Amino acid sequence: MQLHFSQERIFAVMAHPDDAELLCAGTLARAKSDGAEIGICVMCRGDKGLRAGEVIDNLAEMRQAEATQAAAILGARLFWFGANDAELSDGLPQRRALVEIYRQFRPTLIIAHFAQDYHPDHRAAAQLAEAASWFCASRGYKTESPALEAAPAVWFADALNMSGFAPHFFIDVSQQLELKKKMLACHQSQIRRGGDRDFAPLTELMLHQAQSRGAEAGVLAAEAFAAHHVFKRARAL
Repeated sequence: MQLHFSQERIFAVMAHPDDAELLCAGTLARAKSDGAEIGICVMCRGDKGLRAGEVIDNLAEMRQAEATQAAAILGARLFWFGANDAELSDGLPQRRALVEIYRQFRPTLIIAHFAQDYHPDHRAAAQLAEAASWFCASRGYKTESPALEAAPAVWFADALNMSGFAPHFFIDVSQQLELKKKMLACHQSQIRRGGDRDFAPLTELMLHQAQSRGAEAGVLAAEAFAAHHVFKRARAL
């Protein structure tokens, strides 16, 4: 089966500034090369991800700059939601704000976190991304921008380190692996945390996961996803 993204508008809703690079940047890059429009929404500021013994007064600004650099490599439009780390939740103001962002970008496909991922911010981002993906097409749900004609499809991205995630399908990102590495390399504030006991070497983790999923799919490197199979939300390929 050959999947092509040429007519798509793909929007990744990720909790932290490096999550897209870890989980779905290869697919975003492949879609971009097909001619798709790509957006990335970073929900949390990354303001609490410090290396042991480190003090950085402007960490959130640093991480936003890193995310901006990575998005520029891809040619993606970056949206900065602005929630503090550990404070993201699926509340009414947050839903309304994300619905408006969806209506500004007008996606046909949302890529969200796995709902049972290990990190509370990832789980909150998944809830918000799914809820907003429905209400963005509701004509009775008013924000500044008009409603979408149809609710976008939703894919859930792999869990970090593949823990507890059962893929529905894989996207071959063998040709995009180097670009994925370049994007992740922009996040030096997090890469420097690789030796901390409560963290992990990000580049090695990303490569291991891409290659492991590739081995499952019979290619050099792959990213794994699950489709959101609910009424009126699945899409034929």
